[in-house]
Amino acid sequence: MPAANYLPDVLETTEAERVATGFVFTEGPQWHPDGFWYFVDIRVNKLFKMWPGKAPELVRTTIGGNGTTLDLQGRLINCEGEGRKVTRLHADGRVEVVADRYKGGRLAKPNDVVCHSNGSLYFTDPDKRVPYHEREVPGREGVDNLWDGAGVYRVAPDGTLSVLGLCEYPNGLALSPDERTMYVANTRSSKYIHALKLDAAGNMTGRSIFADMNEGSEPGIPDGLKVDAIGRVYCTGPGGIWVFSPEGRKVGIIKWPEQAVNFAFGGPDLKTMLCCAHTSVYTLRMKVPGNPHPYYKLHKV
Repeated sequence: MPAANYLPDVLETTEAERVATGFVFTEGPQWHPDGFWYFVDIRVNKLFKMWPGKAPELVRTTIGGNGTTLDLQGRLINCEGEGRKVTRLHADGRVEVVADRYKGGRLAKPNDVVCHSNGSLYFTDPDKRVPYHEREVPGREGVDNLWDGAGVYRVAPDGTLSVLGLCEYPNGLALSPDERTMYVANTRSSKYIHALKLDAAGNMTGRSIFADMNEGSEPGIPDGLKVDAIGRVYCTGPGGIWVFSPEGRKVGIIKWPEQAVNFAFGGPDLKTMLCCAHTSVYTLRMKVPGNPHPYYKLHKV
């Protein structure tokens, strides 16, 4: 790997290991504490399961497929963008729709999703990913036209769907370790990371720009987004995965053999980073574990 991958406070290993290849466009990595990875190949509508050291296994056919997380019962939540919905995969293989409509209109293309410790699910829906005439979600109260901005949605534990906040082009998202900040990657026209301030119940109380990523000419956009156990923020961007301190200072960029699209922390100690990079998935070992999913904490995994 290039010398730029020398990040002594971040990386335990500096040379990425390719663990699987032959895909079209990998996305949506998620570690399950039972000991395997989930990820999707969104261009061919396939969800895979991969045990370390083994070949990926096809789990099911999706409708697009993109960002994933687990709910508090350890079931996979998947943003199926082309299907304009968020789904839940049950242990028996049954697929349940978690959200597909807001105020009577179909969602645009749900992109990424995270789980709060209170059981709420938050997901992004960048409406600019569909033609204007296909956008169905009504405007806000007092606005006659269609939804005048993409948003971050919240599915409450009782299934109620609401809008947390509007964003220009929301993509990846992640919660801080104390769950009082939600980071949202803004893609396309302006490349930056939002910081949405949350109260104890998970409601937005304010917002700011956490980091500007309008720098560099290498391929890559703000997309996959994660946080580690000490609050550092990781986001794909030009040239690789950018690393920021909790205060928003750029620490460096983790380089990969292919363009990084999305990634996740996993392994029994949460110190293995799995990167989805177009045709392949790669791993690196980290010095600090990822921020544990609420499911891990709840079940003391």
